[in-house]
Amino acid sequence: MTKPLTVASRAQVPPFQVMDILARVAELRAEGRDVISLCAGEPGSGAPAEVSAAAAAIHAAGTPLTYTPALGIAELREAISGHYRRWYGLAVPARNVAVTTGSSGAFVLTFLSAFNAGDRVALARPGYPAYKNILSSLGVEVVELDCGPESRFQPTPAQLEQAVRTHGRLSGLMLASPANPTGTMVSKPELEALTRWCADAGVRLISDEIYHGIAYPESGAENPRGVCAWELDRCAVVISSFSKYWGMTGWRLGWAIVPDDLIDTVDALAGNVALCPPAPAQMAAVAAFSEASYEAADNFVAEYARTREYLLANLDRLGWGDAAPADGAFYLYANLGAAMDGFADSAAYCAALLESAGVAVVPGLDFDSVAGTDTVRLSFAGGYSTVREGFERIVAFQQER
Repeated sequence: MTKPLTVASRAQVPPFQVMDILARVAELRAEGRDVISLCAGEPGSGAPAEVSAAAAAIHAAGTPLTYTPALGIAELREAISGHYRRWYGLAVPARNVAVTTGSSGAFVLTFLSAFNAGDRVALARPGYPAYKNILSSLGVEVVELDCGPESRFQPTPAQLEQAVRTHGRLSGLMLASPANPTGTMVSKPELEALTRWCADAGVRLISDEIYHGIAYPESGAENPRGVCAWELDRCAVVISSFSKYWGMTGWRLGWAIVPDDLIDTVDALAGNVALCPPAPAQMAAVAAFSEASYEAADNFVAEYARTREYLLANLDRLGWGDAAPADGAFYLYANLGAAMDGFADSAAYCAALLESAGVAVVPGLDFDSVAGTDTVRLSFAGGYSTVREGFERIVAFQQER
């Protein structure tokens, strides 16, 4: 008799529900249904024209697409360094820039480099599920901080102190600003307090800044780009991406700003895990830092702002409950309120909305396993007209029930 094979227990992480929803959207569209997807954090704009033109020229010229250095081509690392000078007035040496296969690749390399199995890392709940799932798969103990409206869904030093008293020493703090799903941002004083606490406690700060550049001045954010953690803590790891501000999700290209004590380890791991990021994406992405590309991306942000304004002005028509203050990113995260009547949880609501009205939104359970039963995330990244049509369908769906 053959012995049964096993699946690693560390691999038993929950699936990201938005991916299942996107698969169902594709099935319905294949059946001829008109479906509006407001679920993925995927800009409808696509890449800036100069980036697409650069990619076309690379392929038209027959440029050899060979392996690159593990941490990316020198030209792109220098361009990212220049981006930090432009936006934040920061001198980031190109050697500290690690180009990765999306921000997801940066998370894996950072977590592998900074934390041992059994270490504890704190993060906010609600939050992006991949943080928790990747850390858990690596044997790291995740300490979730219950972050509600009283702290604008962001962690505080007081919560971290309580986490230490309850769970023991922390090795890391995972921070996101603007955050997914709430869109909330930490102010510079708040970030100063968090970095000071981390420095005093010997805790590594990992700062997810992939939505930087997508912020709304009327929300009260003092920096329209966001506050970079490297302004305050050169031991922090800063993670970013071409996916959001530049709309380049499918190009699978991100980066990390890595402190000196981790850069050699990240370099070695990168060469073993993925050899290198996609070569043509790297070559074309240099054009993302042109004046025309910045202008195009800022125009994308203006469209998000217009769409956000429409949603907030009409939110009462939905009859939903409280919504998180969307300082940045392109999400509306809200309690369903009276719209939950007749549904077991937010997943049931989202399934009915998709099947009946052809509108896809994400249940809050993806982001908060405790309080997400009553919440949803609506992405307004797809553009004003798409979101407006989807919104009207949601209103009609709820009125017809």
